[in-house]
Amino acid sequence: MLFEQIHTTCINDDDLPWVPFTPYSERVLVKYFKLDPIRGEVIAMMKAPAQGSMPRHRHTGTVIVYTVEGRWKYREHEWIAAPGSIVYETAGSSHTPEALPSDAAGADIVTLNIIQGELLFVNDDDRVLAAENWKTGLDRYLAFCHANGIAPKDLTGFAAG
Repeated sequence: MLFEQIHTTCINDDDLPWVPFTPYSERVLVKYFKLDPIRGEVIAMMKAPAQGSMPRHRHTGTVIVYTVEGRWKYREHEWIAAPGSIVYETAGSSHTPEALPSDAAGADIVTLNIIQGELLFVNDDDRVLAAENWKTGLDRYLAFCHANGIAPKDLTGFAAG
């Protein structure tokens, strides 16, 4: 049976590469831990420079973001996420992420993200320009591994481990 093929796993941070979040940014990096085709869930770390912003986007499912390093906010909100904070984003919410300068020179923003559903990049008229989900993440991860001679890990959860 299929469910008997799914195993509890432990994935070590050092065993996974930081992958550029192309085509959106070469400077923003993603480290994928889980790409779940059944639930449409992505568990990944994201690293971004302490200056700049990402495009406005909307989520089709809930998102939980834990800040590991750095400070950031959404242009549409007054709060600031700092190390140790959790941001809970409801399905259908739209926002524009902004990195905030840190006291430490060259510090990056590092977050752990649990994303259900799609991340839809939108323009000012709310028209969808691009969509990100578990499949686009898997495609990006596999292409990066192939281009860099890295043996990819099964992040979908169907390989015995």
